[in-house]
Amino acid sequence: MRKNLLLVPGLLCTAELWTAQIAALEDIADAIVADNTSADSIQAMAATILKTAPDRFALASLSMGGFIALEIMRQAPDRVTHLGLFNTNARADLPDQIKQRQGFISVAKRGRFLGVSPQLLPSLIHPDQLDNKYITGTIIRMAKDTGPDAFIRQEQAIMGRMDSRPSLAAISCPTLIIAGDSDQRSPVKLHQEMADAIPHARLEILERCGHLAPLEKPEIVNTLMREWLTEVTA
Repeated sequence: MRKNLLLVPGLLCTAELWTAQIAALEDIADAIVADNTSADSIQAMAATILKTAPDRFALASLSMGGFIALEIMRQAPDRVTHLGLFNTNARADLPDQIKQRQGFISVAKRGRFLGVSPQLLPSLIHPDQLDNKYITGTIIRMAKDTGPDAFIRQEQAIMGRMDSRPSLAAISCPTLIIAGDSDQRSPVKLHQEMADAIPHARLEILERCGHLAPLEKPEIVNTLMREWLTEVTA
């Protein structure tokens, strides 16, 4: 049976993030990429996405998309058949993280939106991928396509998100957690924390991978997602 697959990108990411997965899984899944640009809170983003989502769907997410996915699990858990949390975490921002985001917002509001520059790429992807023009070009293009106004809303939403750890134990659907062993933004230990708390969770740690597993390791992610999507649910 074909699945409805809702894909939620991360900060400064667009549908391009999921290009390889949409193509590889098209024989078993009808993919829809959620809009994470129109609201300024995680709760509002989740509610907006749910308004147009299918009645039942598998939900895969990356980074900020994971924050939204966990909020969807609070708002409409019965609609989600499978949950995917990639390169993300369940915690709220720490004060120093909020301060950094406030600085980024201030710069963007002054008309100096930087997007993702080549200098920032080493914090997003594994060093092995820095010479991969397809990957680096996609990252820079996605940020440009997102633009400053949506970026500001996304950062405001991320800063205001709640700590999702208390609600993890209530997740009952098959859950796939993917971490990059070199992810500087969401280290493996934060993925392990989610895997330990969520019943039926499967943690996969990808070697020589940074913060953008669907782009950096598409073949492995495609295989893991196919196995996840075909897992039988109650």
